[in-house]
Amino acid sequence: MQQPLTKVLIKVFAAGFYQVHAGILFFVFFVMVGCVPGNMQVTYHQSLMLGMTSSVVMLGLVLCVWLLYIFKSWHYVTGQFFTPDKQFLFYSSNSLSRTKQLTSWCYAQAVIMAPIIIYALLAVAVGVSHHYYVLPVAILIFLVGIIWCSSLLYVRVLNRLVDGSNQSILLRLSGNWRKPYFSLYIYHIFDSKKVPYFITKGLSWLIITGVFYLFADVKTDLRVAGIAILAVITAHIVLIFEERRFEETFLSFSRNLPYSRFRLFLNFVGVYFLLLLPESIWLFSRFNPLMALQLLLAGLSIAMLFHSLLYWFGLNMDRYLQWILGLFIVLFWIIMFHLLWLLIPLNFMIAFLFFYYNYYRYEGLVSKK
Repeated sequence: MQQPLTKVLIKVFAAGFYQVHAGILFFVFFVMVGCVPGNMQVTYHQSLMLGMTSSVVMLGLVLCVWLLYIFKSWHYVTGQFFTPDKQFLFYSSNSLSRTKQLTSWCYAQAVIMAPIIIYALLAVAVGVSHHYYVLPVAILIFLVGIIWCSSLLYVRVLNRLVDGSNQSILLRLSGNWRKPYFSLYIYHIFDSKKVPYFITKGLSWLIITGVFYLFADVKTDLRVAGIAILAVITAHIVLIFEERRFEETFLSFSRNLPYSRFRLFLNFVGVYFLLLLPESIWLFSRFNPLMALQLLLAGLSIAMLFHSLLYWFGLNMDRYLQWILGLFIVLFWIIMFHLLWLLIPLNFMIAFLFFYYNYYRYEGLVSKK
């Protein structure tokens, strides 16, 4: 029997999510179903599901698409916490134990992810029927893990909003330290964005481990490492988006400081270098220094490209996710054609142009979508 909180969360957040995103979901459904002739529907989707459960590259692409959907659900739900008609949650849900809160949010997130879960379970059934077991199990672990991580994120955000006046230990200890401009967002992460940070790093670890485990026979191939780095940076898009939100919310005064745009651009490169420090340590411990440096620069260039796009069209998560998906596909094929060396200067150049021509023109408007 469902708890009353579970029913409320499903009615308020899950139903609201589908109402707001009905147009996008209908378009995806049309692409998946309407573009395929009726007599080929079963064969088409069976082939797609078989590819997901037999090819790690295919599964990786699908998981990246699913992650965009999941990130959008996080953005929608956490954004709703700040609306006046959701204030009752601070005094009702937080009166329950953490276990009950987590359980209810797991149900709500599962309902939000229902299209993914249904398709994934069908894919698992197809894969098992064809005697593929490793990737179907990986899909199930992914679903359970992401639902649990989502519930942790929601409970953490809700409880923190109630106790938001308390400073973190990090800020209390570092109160008298000098803080360079590029380090401010890192302090912000460890003060109020710890859950998204550790969820992202967990996804990053799963991506790296999964890719190099499944491609153990070609683990020294630069393309495999490049695709892993691309997937890792894509997993960081929530933190990249939040960096821009933090900049517009707390650092808008920086446009009046005597900093050149080139210096500011280098500062943001420094932000993402610190953000990717765990991955950097892994790169230099696994590959030779030249290859590790190339992969690190590739990761930084992709992160800066994703970052600079937000100066162009603003903090609009819907549009951002569409661009990330398109860029992921383009960058994926560039890496597959052994052009990682070209990708680094190209990404940095495009990112700098977006940054240079839009930094002072951006009005700082945050989309409500």
